[in-house]
Amino acid sequence: MGTILVFLATVAPYLLSLIAMLILMEQISYMKKKRLIPGPVLVFPFIGNAISLVSNPTKFWDVQSSLAKSSDSGVSANYIIGKFILFIRSTELSHRIFANVRPDAFHLVGHPFGKKLFGEHNLIYMMGQDHKDLRRRIAPNFTPRALSTYTSLQQKIILKHLMEWERLSSGCAFEPIKLRLLARDMNLETSQTVIVGPYLRHEARERFDYDYNLFNVGLMKLPIDLPGFAFRDARLAVGRLVETLAVCAERSKLRMEAGEEPECLIDFWMQETVREIAAASESGEKPLPHTGNAEIGGHLFDFLFAAQDASTSSLLWAVTLLELHPDVLAKVRQEVAGIWSPESDTLITAEQLREMKYTEAVAREVVRYRAPAPMVPHIAGEDFPLTESYTIPKGTIVFPSVFESSFQGFTEANRFDPERFLDGRQEDRVYKRNFLAFGAGAHQCVGQRYALNYLVLFIAMFTSLLDFKRHRTDGCDEIAYVPTICPKDDCKVYLSRRCTRYPSLLR
Repeated sequence: MGTILVFLATVAPYLLSLIAMLILMEQISYMKKKRLIPGPVLVFPFIGNAISLVSNPTKFWDVQSSLAKSSDSGVSANYIIGKFILFIRSTELSHRIFANVRPDAFHLVGHPFGKKLFGEHNLIYMMGQDHKDLRRRIAPNFTPRALSTYTSLQQKIILKHLMEWERLSSGCAFEPIKLRLLARDMNLETSQTVIVGPYLRHEARERFDYDYNLFNVGLMKLPIDLPGFAFRDARLAVGRLVETLAVCAERSKLRMEAGEEPECLIDFWMQETVREIAAASESGEKPLPHTGNAEIGGHLFDFLFAAQDASTSSLLWAVTLLELHPDVLAKVRQEVAGIWSPESDTLITAEQLREMKYTEAVAREVVRYRAPAPMVPHIAGEDFPLTESYTIPKGTIVFPSVFESSFQGFTEANRFDPERFLDGRQEDRVYKRNFLAFGAGAHQCVGQRYALNYLVLFIAMFTSLLDFKRHRTDGCDEIAYVPTICPKDDCKVYLSRRCTRYPSLLR
């Protein structure tokens, strides 16, 4: 024992000196990368400001935004677990990031530690011709015919859940219900049904929902990949989810090979894929890229992730903003009533959906005003000259702020005003560069029409079928990150039936 103590006493000064040296080198490295960019002068050793980011992300990003506003460049800096980060408020600089996704510039990551979560080979990490080829393959998923099929599926699930929300609210007497988890469950069922339809068997859905919840929780935790930590649970859950979706892809291929009609997104994708596989096989060519079940399962998970959390955010803000603006709500109800009635016992058709110009303008304004994914993380693959006076160092995680761009350029940008998107003003065209909610460049969201259709359908059905009132408390409409943004109180509401009876669409 005495020998050990003597050894420790001898080694301790050297260890302390080494740690002090590492801390000093870390601070110097941070300051060299930061240069004159606004941000913390010193950072906490090794973990930087990770604790403040995880414990209160809203405050963390508000501070970064304020620092960026104080800078002529519209950029601010920070440091998270060994990673130098930049927050970009400037729309023009954000476009520079989006336009330079390539091996020697920026790599889209979707999440600061996304590769550990999603794997190396998913859609968001692809670039160049490989990325173009895959986007060409998934184009059949979003044709007018495919979108029309999805709107039918979406409406039936929306109706099912709205009926349940109303029953839940009426059973809570004078207590409000929180919509966030309810909307998330509705969106998860919608995404599952639209994307893989009948191939996700009933017995697999419970496990699928459980794993997806593990993934959601892990997104907002420290990236500690050790047993017992939420991040590790999330990573393992993603693997299981991809395996399940790969099985769905295999089942869809068999149906499409048999010549059956597409019923969901994977069918529209596999319908063309099995033709190309057969043609390649007949001509003796090598197996086509992006057609393996495991790879398709990974891409399906990308779709699920994109459709799930962003839509939950938009639905909650739609309810919040419509309740805050009764004049807008009245116009939505008037327009929808002139086109579709719940008493008709019919679904909203694709043609009727296109007629809902004002309701779509509301949906677009919701997405602009509260962009669900407020930032789109990229990693600098090489040193990149952002401005004449500043070069982004290789390895930097860069956060172009879609949210900040949404409040630049537009007329009275801080005002919720759906009419900006109508033909008379066309601000979606005039200020197109500032409307970045669906991204820009090669990685612009391929499913944006799908997302808007879903939001319009929800607004039309929710406002037609239900009366609603927010349970207002101090700060209830402030922004919370979960991981997309939602009202701080999870959107507490009182609901009651508005229509005489619900449509019979669940047959």
